[in-house]
Amino acid sequence: MEKEANWPGPEGLIPALPKDASNASWHTRHFLDEILIEERIIGTHTADISMMLWGRKFTSPIMMPAFSHLNKAGLDHRPMEEYAQAAKDLGLVNWVGMESDEDYADIAAVGADTIRIIKPFADHEKIRRQMAFAVKHQAFAVGIDIDHSIGNDGNIDVVDGEKMGTLTDQDMAGFAEIAHELGVPFVAKGVLSIKDAAICEKAGVDAIVVSHHHGRLPFAVPPAMILPDIRKVSGKMKIFADCSVDDGRDAYKLMALGADAVSTGRAILPGLLKNGTPAVKEKLQQMNRQLKELMGYTGVAALGAFDPTVLWYHGRHLLAYLERAEIEETGEEEN
Repeated sequence: MEKEANWPGPEGLIPALPKDASNASWHTRHFLDEILIEERIIGTHTADISMMLWGRKFTSPIMMPAFSHLNKAGLDHRPMEEYAQAAKDLGLVNWVGMESDEDYADIAAVGADTIRIIKPFADHEKIRRQMAFAVKHQAFAVGIDIDHSIGNDGNIDVVDGEKMGTLTDQDMAGFAEIAHELGVPFVAKGVLSIKDAAICEKAGVDAIVVSHHHGRLPFAVPPAMILPDIRKVSGKMKIFADCSVDDGRDAYKLMALGADAVSTGRAILPGLLKNGTPAVKEKLQQMNRQLKELMGYTGVAALGAFDPTVLWYHGRHLLAYLERAEIEETGEEEN
């Protein structure tokens, strides 16, 4: 199982991972590590890793995570603003999780292109207010953590004393409509099934984040494993992915399987908490080099040219392996 880090700050600020087989992050890491890559070097070109997203150009598809509350870690610096500064300096998409409007305004003032992810508060009016506040402070997009409705006791979750709520397909359509009226895209974070992806597509959601919220769901399917199936029902939605994106090689694998962009979280966290912006920039620059290297080795000249058939798993092309497993499960193979 994953080694527990000695994080600063109050207990629970950075959630601890389970130390048994229910640890979804362990399964995600294991699955990613067993995906191998074949070389396609003849005729290759130096890769362009720049990304166009909703009319803006970014230097890479590797994005910041939707961290929350890191300024409460008792440090003598402010990590939330510092990783936003790294995003601005590097030309990357920034994300912010659960923060008060006042704290969000401080982060937004850094000037990075930021997506604000809001918790699924039972008070839907608060969701609407935070969406409007984010847009007022130049948010690039807004969204909801759809997988934060249920707590680990099986009841409706309570986060920082705030009661969460469940979301219906009508709720998702309503929030997407509000975001569009405000003039920004709407994102659903925490999609981990074809069913939820299809609901989001029908509701007019502009992007989903395929994620198990770093193990929030015990025994969760790895995002890389389900990405190809979600891609089939995604329609016009952008597909982002996270969880265990520790380096540029992980980013490559997820993008080859259908992600338009990825977020990295715990990979930048130790450096962020210790040394702030410079450490985050150093890690992201390393990840970008790794992504560009693998794209060059496999003949992927730009982000729209990924080919999942370069990926191998247990002696077969990964997609063939997954499709075979589906055939065996449904019994649909012809004689």
